[in-house]
Amino acid sequence: MTTLAAEIRARIAAEGPITVADYVARCAAHYYAARDPLGRGGDFTTAPEISQMFGELIGMWTAALWRMLGEPAALNLVELGPGRGTMLADLLRAANVMPPFRRALSVHLVETSAALRERQREALAASGAAVAWHDMLDTVPEAPAIYLANEFFDALPVHQAIRQAEGWYERTIEAGGDGALQFGVGQRCDDVVLARLHHAPAGSVFEWRGEAAPHALATRVARHGAALIIDYGHARSAVGDTLQAVRAHAFHPPLADPGTADLTAHVDFEALAAVARRAGARVHGPIEQRTFLARLGIVERAAMLKSKATPEQADDIDAALDRLTAATPTGMGRLFKVLAIADARLGPLPAFDA
Repeated sequence: MTTLAAEIRARIAAEGPITVADYVARCAAHYYAARDPLGRGGDFTTAPEISQMFGELIGMWTAALWRMLGEPAALNLVELGPGRGTMLADLLRAANVMPPFRRALSVHLVETSAALRERQREALAASGAAVAWHDMLDTVPEAPAIYLANEFFDALPVHQAIRQAEGWYERTIEAGGDGALQFGVGQRCDDVVLARLHHAPAGSVFEWRGEAAPHALATRVARHGAALIIDYGHARSAVGDTLQAVRAHAFHPPLADPGTADLTAHVDFEALAAVARRAGARVHGPIEQRTFLARLGIVERAAMLKSKATPEQADDIDAALDRLTAATPTGMGRLFKVLAIADARLGPLPAFDA
């Protein structure tokens, strides 16, 4: 039994079952507290770790947004959940081809993990960028800004509801007779689910997240800026149990060994967009990652890199391109979606309004 498992069982014994969202929050806090979960030796790999092309193209998009914002002499570049800092390092290197843009950037990272902060510090050392770290978005200075969130929202706490014959009930986590954690049924929550979903058969599971994080982000960009959100999920609100845990690059039972695996759920982009609109931001997308990267020129960038590569390196570039843009139902190119929210005065955004 892990330390966190014992804590959760003690909490349930004292106060009763906890919600799925509470469970996910506890697991995430424990999991990220002191580990680097990325890469071959970790639990999962993100797009920036697959190829430099990903961060470079995000850099191009960011530079185009800087121009749309009127080329301000000072611009906050904020990344939420920046992993090892790989995407930002590639972005800043690509930004060197536009010195005025590069000089305008003030880098802010929203990261709570001490272990990942150290990796970010190492990754960004060569860039020469002055970096400020924050535990939460609230402490990032208000200013014209571009926000980046790659695989950030999928790790936020997610609620689940299950459809019973007479209505929707929030799903909970309880302890079984043998002490093992298991799913249970809590309070009725028809009002939350029916606001987004009109009908589903008994046994269906519906997931939703709190609106505080996307609302805070959208409120900021609505005043002056933009945010780029890249994550796996569905473009329209729908039923489905997508809660999953990954450990050592393999699926792991989500209720087993809490705090030892990466626990996530798909992002509901329709719900995310609705929150942004209510906050006054203009919504662009979502579009599939393969479409977004293609419009930014990933095929051409791959060809350029291959022209100077060894045969082995060229094979790696082709493999990375295929992985980032794969159109199979579970491939990154199709499963991952890209959403931008921005100041309504900006008009059409690159790659979205083609």
